[in-house]
Amino acid sequence: MSETLADFSLGKRMQAKGIIQKVGVIGCGAVGQEITRAVSQYGIDVVFLDLDDERIELIYKQLDVQLDEVINHWGLTPGEKRAILSRIKGTTDYADLADCDIVIESISSRKRGTSIEIRKEIFQKVEQVVRPDAIISSNIATLMISDLSTVLEHPERAIGIHFILPVHKSHVIEVVRGIGSSEEAYQQVIKFAGMINKKIIRVNESPGNIVTRMLVTTINEACEILMEGVASVVDIDTAMKESVGHIYGPFEMADRIGLDKVLKYMDNLYQEFGDKKFKPSPIIKRLVRANYYGRINGKGFYNYKDGKAVDQTVTCAVIK
Repeated sequence: MSETLADFSLGKRMQAKGIIQKVGVIGCGAVGQEITRAVSQYGIDVVFLDLDDERIELIYKQLDVQLDEVINHWGLTPGEKRAILSRIKGTTDYADLADCDIVIESISSRKRGTSIEIRKEIFQKVEQVVRPDAIISSNIATLMISDLSTVLEHPERAIGIHFILPVHKSHVIEVVRGIGSSEEAYQQVIKFAGMINKKIIRVNESPGNIVTRMLVTTINEACEILMEGVASVVDIDTAMKESVGHIYGPFEMADRIGLDKVLKYMDNLYQEFGDKKFKPSPIIKRLVRANYYGRINGKGFYNYKDGKAVDQTVTCAVIK
């Protein structure tokens, strides 16, 4: 059967590709680091992009400590750690993303709101340097990939990928097709998920997808129970873990995500749907105002030392 040049056009019909060899991660905060580790662990090169050289050096150190912790729990050998780190490169230059097959935006902004304009600007910068068939993605929680892709010359390449925390323990990722996403791009992301041992949860585009919408309402209800004096932070978390098999309780998960991020998710969903179940609990608001962000800065619903919860934060003053 003869082939024509049209069969290889880079419009809606992108050419099917082989294996994913290199992935870019833009924004290597707590979540970006988990994504970087998860991808590199399966033999894929990762280029992460962050603000400056000082920040990149800090990220290298944090990744080193995290992998040592895995070794201490018999999850890796020192040789495997060295192999993982050898596949990770940090940069401040978008040009270093040029040969990536997939680029995932995972910025963590402390500002209120969606940061959608910042993310759109990132998408534009990525498209300027990557191949026409490279996938441009975002680790979206409450945003719409269709909104982000409006700035792209090839919006068909944009697919939403939401990694579920904790990334190293979760076996699924939510994959979201935008209005203009091509079937070829979608299949490429499915292939990528299989390469990093993740099961695909196919999600029709909607703010919050599945997990974030369910999670924030659970956190809100846990806060309500706490405010009513029904049980303590520790006991509520323990009840959820032991009764339904969650890895973390609602307060532990809120601290891991970052309470400022949780507040942002709730605000965005409440603005989108207008449903009071998404309206942020006063506890969340008060903790964020007091700079209690969670594990990232050592104090949230729990106090942390070296990234580990050591005791419950005294929340009586916050509640009252």
